[in-house]
Amino acid sequence: MYENYYAVIMAGGGGTRLWPLSRHKRPKQMLALTGERSLYQTAVDRLEGVFPFHRIFVVTVQDQADVLHAQCPQIPRENFLLEPMPRGTASVVGMAATALRDRDPEAVMAILTADHVIGNVSGFQALLDAAYRVSRDDYLVTLGITPTYPATGYGYIQKGEKLGVYQGLDVYQVRQFTEKPEIEKAKTMASSGEYVWNSGMFIWRVERIFKEFDRYMPRLAAQLEEIASVWGTAAQDRVLGRVWPDILPETIDFGIMENADRVAVLPAEDLDWRDVGSWDALYDVLASQENVNVIREADHLGVDTSGTLIDTTENPRTVVTIGIEDMVIVDAGDILLVCKKDQAQRVREVVNILKEKGRTEFL
Repeated sequence: MYENYYAVIMAGGGGTRLWPLSRHKRPKQMLALTGERSLYQTAVDRLEGVFPFHRIFVVTVQDQADVLHAQCPQIPRENFLLEPMPRGTASVVGMAATALRDRDPEAVMAILTADHVIGNVSGFQALLDAAYRVSRDDYLVTLGITPTYPATGYGYIQKGEKLGVYQGLDVYQVRQFTEKPEIEKAKTMASSGEYVWNSGMFIWRVERIFKEFDRYMPRLAAQLEEIASVWGTAAQDRVLGRVWPDILPETIDFGIMENADRVAVLPAEDLDWRDVGSWDALYDVLASQENVNVIREADHLGVDTSGTLIDTTENPRTVVTIGIEDMVIVDAGDILLVCKKDQAQRVREVVNILKEKGRTEFL
């Protein structure tokens, strides 16, 4: 599309809310949850025709890099940027910006996700085209999703004045960001027409994001400059290993986007976008209609059973259910999860308990 346009896929997360199927060395982005290809592979697939493989970068951790590269070997191995340890999305953006500035000082970077489902690929690519053009007018661009229900698990972006039309798409100044609201506030925002969901996908010029780091995150900016001074040399790994543990964990949303003044949002309608972040969200993606059961690999015998997700992909077996509704049952072979669907977000609490108890064999 544009010679100085680069995609950066964030693929180092642990996916703890999809535990026990998602584990440290095989997180959700590596799993084929919605089809035959993994979430990561489909994230790469939808970039075809926009970014050639040599302009796609992947930020991940060492434990996951080999599997991710094996799943999409067309992406050059040198385009895999390895965090010594997770430090939040601000550091992910910083590392990618450092690598891109070294390669192409005029680079525009699209920060994309490895764990979302997007049904309307052509619509997504049109957004990427328009976002590039907006970024060239010196804006930090975020992709917003038009709400389809009053979600409390997503952040919201309030649209301000209209900035113009780019490639046939309306673009707005961002008025404010709101983190995951309570249900009543979510109902008001979702129905008002003034708000969109924060997709966590961003587009900007590399030069511009470094200026924002200097202004709003000076400590991280100084650490990135120290890393940049040895980037591509024999000292890179040594300096990275020394500096990275001292980076304060922070999101790019809180660290930059909520503070910056030239922030634009491109609202996306009919994108068929889903964040497959939890078992209840996966149920919503896979269920063909309300109250049906979603069965993955299991031989299921159900009596008076509805709205339930059963997953035995790691340990295929016959599962019998009687008189239950809206449940999640996941058999990962070494551990069995049973919970109410509306409590599925609390799986992360279990992961934290296992960490505290040192039960790493289940992580």
